[in-house]
Amino acid sequence: MKIAIREAYKGLGYTSPNPPVGAVVVDPESGEVIAKGYHRAYGLAHAERVALDQAGERAKGAYLYVTLEPCCHYGKTPPCTLAILEAGIKRVICGIRDPNPLACNGLDYLKEKGLEVKVGILGEDIKYLTRFFLSIILRKRPWIMVKVAQSLDGRIAVSSGDSKWISGERALRFSHKLRAITDAIVVGKNTVLKDDPELTTRLVKGKNPIRIVLDTKVSLSPNYRVFQVTEEKRTILACGEDVPPERLSPFIHKGVEIWQLPLKGVHIDLQAFVAKAYERKISSLLIEGGGYLHGAFLQEGLIDEVFCVVAPLIIGDPEGIFSFQAKPLERLSQAYKLYRFQSQKLGDCFLLHGITQEGITLLNTPLEFL
Repeated sequence: MKIAIREAYKGLGYTSPNPPVGAVVVDPESGEVIAKGYHRAYGLAHAERVALDQAGERAKGAYLYVTLEPCCHYGKTPPCTLAILEAGIKRVICGIRDPNPLACNGLDYLKEKGLEVKVGILGEDIKYLTRFFLSIILRKRPWIMVKVAQSLDGRIAVSSGDSKWISGERALRFSHKLRAITDAIVVGKNTVLKDDPELTTRLVKGKNPIRIVLDTKVSLSPNYRVFQVTEEKRTILACGEDVPPERLSPFIHKGVEIWQLPLKGVHIDLQAFVAKAYERKISSLLIEGGGYLHGAFLQEGLIDEVFCVVAPLIIGDPEGIFSFQAKPLERLSQAYKLYRFQSQKLGDCFLLHGITQEGITLLNTPLEFL
């Protein structure tokens, strides 16, 4: 199953809105790995079929390990349960059940056909692997991550807005790895104003995320780099419902997609924004700035996962921008706790990683057992 998980991660970022899945065909007597495969991209063959095709005749009587319950319905591809039966697999072992109603309980179907089945192997690891998919199926919203690079005193920029570069090269490469696995990256107006970012995946191999800019009144110029749209570089501008058409037309002319959304106070209603992303089949969002946007998502309970790069740097600017600019708290008990907290070295920086209460609630959903 660990091999199947490693295979699945190869497809992460390419399979959305489907989950990344890995499969391994094993000889039950010798334990030899006969074949392995993963779901390479949305619309292509599922992991089970890739592995079974590779195994050929050797699949007969073999065991199949797969991270997610095999599907038994016709979608972009034929049902995997049909391929499993045709191949002559004797036993199917999977990590977690598929909560998608369309999946129609593939394990039950295989069991009825006389196969041995088992589920619940490395379920916790596989729920994290498939967290984007689980979020859109179980919560009807994308999985939302925040990535920040900050100084030791919690600043992401000095008071002038200058922030290049707080983190080192290895931390920047990690940031681009996150972009490569994410459906869409989100920034606020001020990040575009200060940095003129391109928001693409340049430092690692991988696809570009959809770029989403939140600008309530559309005060930005369409000449910023993020609004240069190509087939590989898509951009969405999210704004208020009352923005006049003449202000939007220069962006539309450049190929930018417009989301006009209701306001909550004077800012875009983030709940409406997230609902729109779900409607557009976006299963994961990466929030990359700035501090006020991070704070707004935090206050709305819309953050599932945090990646915080801490640089060996003290800014000391009393008006510098904090990584999370949210509302004042009266008690420490009101602070937001992170779970499954981990740290690792990234060059001269440290990466701190954790899951919020919202994220851990989803990952604790019981999906392992028959």
